Amino acid sequence: MNDSTPARGWWPRLLPGSQRKPIDALADHLDLTRGDASAKQSAFWSMLLISAVIAGAGVLADSTATVIGAMIIAPLSTPIMGMALGIVTGDRRLLLRSAGFVALGFAAVVAVGVLASLAIPGNANLLANAQVSGRTSPRLADLAAAVATGLAGAVGLSRRDVSDVLPGVAIAISLVPPLAVAGVCAGQGEFALGAGALVLFASNVVSLVLAGTMVFAGYGYAREARGTARGTVRGPRAGYAAITLLLVVLIVPLGANTAANLQVDRWTQRITTIAGRWIAAVPGAEVVTVTVASRTAVIDVLTPQPLPSVGDLLTALHGQVPAGVRIVVEAVHGQRLDAGTVP
Repeated sequence: MNDSTPARGWWPRLLPGSQRKPIDALADHLDLTRGDASAKQSAFWSMLLISAVIAGAGVLADSTATVIGAMIIAPLSTPIMGMALGIVTGDRRLLLRSAGFVALGFAAVVAVGVLASLAIPGNANLLANAQVSGRTSPRLADLAAAVATGLAGAVGLSRRDVSDVLPGVAIAISLVPPLAVAGVCAGQGEFALGAGALVLFASNVVSLVLAGTMVFAGYGYAREARGTARGTVRGPRAGYAAITLLLVVLIVPLGANTAANLQVDRWTQRITTIAGRWIAAVPGAEVVTVTVASRTAVIDVLTPQPLPSVGDLLTALHGQVPAGVRIVVEAVHGQRLDAGTVP
């Protein structure tokens, strides 16, 4: 298929032939071992390590702007989309090489996160950090957003006239930050939190590959590859099946976590309401925040006077949240009370 021939895919009317990138140009961009491989790979590793350091610093500083900066320059989406193109064109070598870069990049960023964790005090509450808490409890909404982002990214790669969407795609998809968070959590011994961040990363990778295969196949790259010597396996069906299976496997924990998060949100609202009534006994006192994680509820309050009896708080919470939830009250002036567990 030459560059002026309209693509025959699932949505050919959306892609004028003059705007579709030829398969060689797309493969040259996504294959880090093609062309000037040494320059491509040095740029990939340099930018990846720099983005990992920026992400680690952003997590430590709880800075959203800094983490966004790491997202923009992170190059992991290139080999991930290379995996998608390898599946569509049946190029097993491209698929395996790209997967290898993703795996090595994964290890490098996690290692940087572990090193960054050395700067955190051992008694720090990681969940108080928004950059950590926002990436250790992925939901189905994150999966849906990742698929949509992957569609936009693949379209931007396939067309010459919409490449300006790629910076926005880089910001929307979270690849390096979850790995940095996983490393920080692992370095602090919070392996359950780190596992949550890894699930987010895995769901984003699978979503990108799935979206990429859909777009690249729809734009006719599979048909074009069959007409050349590029395809090295019998069609992309096995790859499609594997990606679909991985997506289904990820939906189970993400769905369970979504349901659990909704329940925790309800408990948080109940605790906030009841704690507000409890602290109202002190003139000028108020509840600032309530955080529920790992069957522990931390209630931050602002009070000019000593706290009321925490026994009254536990009694009021009875029947409103599950028995055994630990209640901790922290006052702005430094008082911290372990109220015990809800009966």
